[in-house]
Amino acid sequence: MMSLARLQNLSGRVALVTGGSRGLGLQMAEALGELGAKVVITARKADELADAKAHLAAMGIEALPVVCDMSNLEGIPAMVDQVIAALGPIDILVNNAGTSWGAPTTEHTLDAWNKVMTLNVSAIFVATQEVGRRCMVPRRQGKVINIASVQGLSGGYPAGTPTIAYNASKGAVVNMTRMLAKEWAEHDINVNAIAPGYFETKMTKYIMENQHDQTTNMAPLKRTGGPEDLKGVTALLASDACSFITGQTIAVDGGLTAVF
Repeated sequence: MMSLARLQNLSGRVALVTGGSRGLGLQMAEALGELGAKVVITARKADELADAKAHLAAMGIEALPVVCDMSNLEGIPAMVDQVIAALGPIDILVNNAGTSWGAPTTEHTLDAWNKVMTLNVSAIFVATQEVGRRCMVPRRQGKVINIASVQGLSGGYPAGTPTIAYNASKGAVVNMTRMLAKEWAEHDINVNAIAPGYFETKMTKYIMENQHDQTTNMAPLKRTGGPEDLKGVTALLASDACSFITGQTIAVDGGLTAVF
């Protein structure tokens, strides 16, 4: 019988977190590093990556920063090359990089729609395909964690600016997770998703500034997500403790989806 500590030990494993320089990505990088993984974080901005590297170093976590604009799909294979060359095959892939766009549907531009879909859906497809083909399928092991959203599980919140592209993209992530879990089960690869509710991040800054009280009170727990609220589920889905869990989307939302 394997102890829980051993099941969740990630020592020696390589974990790639896209969009890992701040917000939820950085929080998940912290969790993976605390469990012993060799952490790689990607983002568009070198200065934000440098800040994140220093933040993790202060926690005793050594991280490899790799500049990569995930919306440039042609650049993703080179990023994966860089990670493999530096640390070896990738064991854990966290597809976190994403964006949003708020506008009434009648005014939502096609360019904005394509921007959201490229980063939130196509980049996940390309990154997962690349890592799966080169690292996970041949070795018959791996954990893929896709970051969806509670807005991909419902029609959206009762108030606020409509975000049709974002909601549609996150719904696609949920079903892509199911499909890939089914396909890669024969290779002993676990594919799951996390659907965060409201967390205070750069992406939600506008909502927090304008609808903070309403947002906080929507969830039964009467608060927004904090700096440690994704760590537990990340630790679970990245480790051998989730060996019999695949194709699932776990909402981390203070109970929001229980009442909406």
